[in-house]
This record gives sequence, C-alpha cells and structure tokens, in this order.
Amino acid sequence: MKTITLHVPESKSADVVAAHIEQLKSLFPEAFTEGKVDFEVLKGLLGGTVDEREEKYGLNWHGKRRARQIALIPSTGTLRPCPEESVDWDTTQNLVIEGDNLEVLKLLQKSYAGKVKLIYIDPPYNTGKDFVYPDNFQDNIKNYLELTGQVDGEGRKLSSNSEASGRFHTDWLNMMYPRLKLARTLLKDDGVIVISISDYESHNLRHVMNEVFGEENFIAAVIWQKVYSPKNSARHFSEDHDYVLVYAQSGEKWTPCLLPRTEEMEARYINPDNDPRGPWKPGDLSARNYYGEGTYPVACPSGRTIEGPPSGRYWVISKAKFDELNSDTRIWWGSDGNNVPAIQEIPLRGATRQGAPNFLVL
Repeated sequence: MKTITLHVPESKSADVVAAHIEQLKSLFPEAFTEGKVDFEVLKGLLGGTVDEREEKYGLNWHGKRRARQIALIPSTGTLRPCPEESVDWDTTQNLVIEGDNLEVLKLLQKSYAGKVKLIYIDPPYNTGKDFVYPDNFQDNIKNYLELTGQVDGEGRKLSSNSEASGRFHTDWLNMMYPRLKLARTLLKDDGVIVISISDYESHNLRHVMNEVFGEENFIAAVIWQKVYSPKNSARHFSEDHDYVLVYAQSGEKWTPCLLPRTEEMEARYINPDNDPRGPWKPGDLSARNYYGEGTYPVACPSGRTIEGPPSGRYWVISKAKFDELNSDTRIWWGSDGNNVPAIQEIPLRGATRQGAPNFLVL
C-alpha cells in the first residue's frame, strides 16, 4: 500500500473551469466573442431547453453559489510520496492519500478524470456529533473553511455542527456539494458512486445528487441493516438501518457486476420436470400490491379451477402473459398438476469482470 500525503502548496491542480470552457467552445464556437461567453447567443442556440423562470424546483441554501465556485478553484497543493510509511511500495497498485479530501479530489483531476470505475463515500452523517472540524489547516484549506463559515478568522476553532448553530444543514451541504461535483468528473462513463448516509441528511443528499448526477441516473437507495436488536432507550422508534445511495454516471451504461453464486444458492434451483432449459425454482405469482389485471381465474391441468389469487392479493402478470408463460411450460402446477400456479424462476448467471476496476474511497 502506497501512502501519499497532501503537501505544502507548490503548484496548481487541473483548471476545471478552463476545461469546461474548451468543451463549450468546441460545441458552440459561435457563442464566444473575444474569448468570452455570449449568453444571449448561447440561449438562442439551446432554444427551449433554457429555463429562465425565477421559481424552480430544487434545493437551495445559503452558500450554494460559493460552494459551486469552490469546486472550480484549482488547488495549490501537491501530493508527496511517503515510501517510509508504505508497504510493498514497488509492487502495490493501491494508494492511501492523507489530507483534506476536497484538495485531493482537485489534485486527482489531472491523472484520473473520467477513469474511475467506482467511488465510495462515507461522509459525516451530520448528527451534531460527528461533523467536527480540526483546529489547524494549511492556508488553502483554511481559506476554504473560512469562506464557508466553518472556522473563525484564525482557523483554530474546534466546533461540532450542532443544531443550535443556526445553519445545521447549510454547513453540511456546503461541505458536500463541491466534493460531489469533483467526484463526478472522476467517474468513467460506466462508473458509479455509492454513498452511505442516515436519516439526518438522506433527503438533502438525494436532492443534491439529483442535481449533480441527474435524477435519471439514480439507481437505488439500498437499505443497510446496522442494528439487529431494538434499542429500549429509543424515544419514538428504534432505528436499525442506514441508507446506501447509488448513482451512476450514466444509468443507461452502468450495470452491476454480479458475483458468482455459492453452492448454497445453487442448491435452491432444481429441475423436477426435467426442463431442457435447466434448473429453476418456483416463484410466487401473487402479491399484495393492487394490479388492475391481476384478478382472473385459472384452470389447473388436473381440471380444478382456481377463481383467483389468495384473498387480499393479485396476480403479478396479466391473463395474456400468464397464458403465454403457461404454453411455454414456465408455470409450475405441482407434480400432480393441482397446485396454485407458480412461475419458474431461472437463476441469474453471476459473473466477475476481468481485471480489478479502479475505485476511490473517500
């Protein structure tokens, strides 16, 4: 494991603003006059996609504009290798970078922009106790913290982000926003970002992620059960889970990488009817969710008629789809042909991709 530290400022990181301008210039050269963007021309070129309404749907907070600008300011730091603190320096392919992750994200832009397959972030949950600032910073980091109201003029204030601060959610959002903007530029086209979060800020994080990554690239809010016994001291409900938000750089291009099934998983699939397509397992054809086309009778091969799904439930497929699956021998009626119908579920074939994907943990 190679260890690298954030060093005293010496150079500048990649200029994200300049890169954006060059991309814009290549797409809309006519929108530039004497090196500056002519927004009136640009709006005309974009047509009806420009939204100039004063009232818009979205999340706003004090300092958002500045937080957006901070993500674009190049870092004046540099990364210094520490072989003496590392393990297998000459052969390892892993890095541990020590330093403020905002500055590090900026410094990584030159070498890793558009190259990272997976980013995992475990940010402060902003419970009022875990969001604490240190009391000493390098100049560039100190300036950032002063501008966002996180420290006093001397940069030595040690303070937790308590609800009594007056800007409980604002401070957290100002910390997260520029980091998420920079993280997105590191991802490959088929990359994905995964973020752990609790109830305290999950709603705000969803809004910010929708803005930065696009709502269409939201994949899932995975439930992570962190507690397996109830807390008797809970005042209202005993919370036993956190969330893991998953967003893709492109929801159309990213697909999960499935793991191989274990022997225990394989054993769940059998082939009692010698189906030439291979092993399967019966799956429930009914559910409690209302489905308008899910209340029809079915005739068993034995001759018995089942008037509909169990009380309070609905078939999960239409009659036309049911008949299609039944004619394809995808419906299981039991060995005597008299059971409530079940669907034959074919196992998903898990596979691991060749090579280790690049990933970043913040």
